[in-house]
Amino acid sequence: MVILKKKYFFIIESIKDIQLSNIKKSDKISIIYRNKKPEDKISELSNFRKICKIKKIRFFIANDVHLCKFLKADGIYISASNFKLNFTNCKNFNLRIIGSAHNRKEILIKKLQGCSEIIFSRLFETSYKFKKDFLGIVKFNLLNISNNNKLIPLGGIRLVNLNKLKMLNSSGFVMFSEIKKKPVIIDRLF
Repeated sequence: MVILKKKYFFIIESIKDIQLSNIKKSDKISIIYRNKKPEDKISELSNFRKICKIKKIRFFIANDVHLCKFLKADGIYISASNFKLNFTNCKNFNLRIIGSAHNRKEILIKKLQGCSEIIFSRLFETSYKFKKDFLGIVKFNLLNISNNNKLIPLGGIRLVNLNKLKMLNSSGFVMFSEIKKKPVIIDRLF
């Protein structure tokens, strides 16, 4: 099973969530580090960042401009709950800005924040207790066309529905929980 897209995003909450040794050298892959629980040490993060550079993997830090500059990350990821508009100065440091959104209002905010790409959540049905709604492929494609093809899908992407991603009008996709459960999924993507 090969899914050919230009970009693959993997969201991790700890550097232990993903094995970089499983990833081949590729400039299509980006890792988004969401540091909600700061259990990783700066020295470990720095080593992780160096390995990402060697493997040509783009590395984004969530919502922390100072850590992003310190680690010389490729960019910053602005979560959907972050509505601050002071991220436009990140472009002065050659940092790419990507964000996430769950509805049209949040998409507009991410555009004001200067995001070059917007991760839009929920493509497929998920098992989250309080999050029942999802778009599906047709509605996502229509929404993506109206937003100049800047949306990258997230949510409910699993091994069983990877083939459906071929029908998406998107340059890539994002995986979060599935790579923690089944790290071998990375080998199947290429």
